Amino acid sequence: MSAPATSRQLPTTKAAAAIPIHGLHHFAYRCRDAEETRHFYEDILGMPLWHIIQSDYVPSTGEYCPYTHIFFRMTDGSCVAFFDLGDDVAAEPSPNTPAWVNHLALRVDTVEHLEKIKARLQSHGIEVIGVTDHHIFKSIYFFDPNGIRLELTAQLASEMQMLQESKTAHARLAEWTRRKNEWRKERAAGKAVAPLKPQQNDRPEVAARAGKRG
Repeated sequence: MSAPATSRQLPTTKAAAAIPIHGLHHFAYRCRDAEETRHFYEDILGMPLWHIIQSDYVPSTGEYCPYTHIFFRMTDGSCVAFFDLGDDVAAEPSPNTPAWVNHLALRVDTVEHLEKIKARLQSHGIEVIGVTDHHIFKSIYFFDPNGIRLELTAQLASEMQMLQESKTAHARLAEWTRRKNEWRKERAAGKAVAPLKPQQNDRPEVAARAGKRG
């Protein structure tokens, strides 16, 4: 007599080991107009148009949605890519997220290069914020024609400094998570709670410039 189904040992599948992720292949976003986007990324930023894919159907889903997919190459071989869906419609910003949060950061070699590209952008009538000091790197910020916030950044910290910084990252995140769970409990209990502040302020000079404490 066979054993009941509930008592049978089901085979277990061991999770596969993580594999190395080597770098960015491409970042893709929607654009309103492919030529407008090409002008910005190729003519102004200097990233060559590298590849184009055009189709009526989406390979991953099979759905009908005609598109032109364009890729702009960076010097390390990675790309920034866009889909023009042929309807002259731009992607809408996230309604619940500040405009400065979602952004794409790209690296240049030096702060001098940041200053030069800032001047070039401004000569084309593009508003630029910065150079902003983040201690471990410096950055400028601006928007592309599709409403994507772009950051160009020049690294200041050495590999050794970044290695030292990495040694405390998990502990700091764990403390944030512990405090956030407490915050969630208070909110679930109906208490009036303000947005959670981090336990450590890494950029006190920014608050000081804004005339605020902590």
